[in-house]
Amino acid sequence: MTWSELVMRAAPRRGDRPAVSDVRTGEVLSYSAFTRRVKQVAAGLHRHGLRRGERVLVRLPVGAALPVAVHGVAWAGGVAALGPGADARLMIGQSPYDASAEGVKRVFAVRSEPGAPPFGELLGHGALEFGPLAGPALALAGRVFDHDELAGDLRGLVTRLAVGGDDVVLAAVSDAFKGLRLLDLALMAGAHVVVAHEPTLVGCRVLAQERRATLAVAPYDLAKRLLGDPALRVVDERAVVSSLIP
Repeated sequence: MTWSELVMRAAPRRGDRPAVSDVRTGEVLSYSAFTRRVKQVAAGLHRHGLRRGERVLVRLPVGAALPVAVHGVAWAGGVAALGPGADARLMIGQSPYDASAEGVKRVFAVRSEPGAPPFGELLGHGALEFGPLAGPALALAGRVFDHDELAGDLRGLVTRLAVGGDDVVLAAVSDAFKGLRLLDLALMAGAHVVVAHEPTLVGCRVLAQERRATLAVAPYDLAKRLLGDPALRVVDERAVVSSLIP
C-alpha cells in the first residue's frame, strides 16, 4: 500500500463525513471530496504534462487544501516539494502571482479569487483512478522520500500519537510538514481535523469547546497552557516530528 493509499484508506467507510474543517477559509472537506479532489488534481497535472518523478512546488498553509495538493502530486507520480530551493516548473500556491518569486513557469492558485473553486484549472476534468505503485513522492530538507518510506514512517508515528476515528482533532500546528503528518495520521484513522487559524490560547479554547474537540496538537508553549480540560487530550506537536527528518 502506497503512502497516499494509506492516507485515503478510511474514505470509503467515512463517505461524506467531515475530514478537515479549515477555520481560515470556512471550508469543510469531506472524506469523499478529499479522495475525489486528490484524483482530479492528479489528472489535471497529467493534462499539463507532469512527468513521473517531476517536482511540483506546494506552497500552502496547513489547511484543507494542503493534503489534497500534496497527495494529488504524489498520486500523479510526481514529487511534492515542501521546502525552499526546489527546482520546478509547476507550483500549487495561494496566488497566481507567486510564479516570479519562485521561478516556476505555471502556478495553479487555490482560491485566487472570491468564490473561485479550489484548485481551479486542476479540478472538474476527470480523475486519475490509479496512482503509482511506488517511487519518489515528497521532497523536503534536501532529500527525496518515496512512498514506502513515507508509509512506514506514518505507521511508526501511530505508536507515538494514537488518533481514533471518533476523535475531533484541533490542529494548532503552523509548520507545513508537521501539519501534513498530523493530517495524514488523522485522515488515515477517519478522524475529523479542525485546523485553527493563527492559533492563540483563547482562540483554541473557544474552538475546542465549539467543535467538541477530543485531541489538540500544538507547539509546546501553547500545548502546556491548554492543559486542564479533562475532555481534551493535549499533545505537543513534537509527537508528529517525522523520524525521516533529523
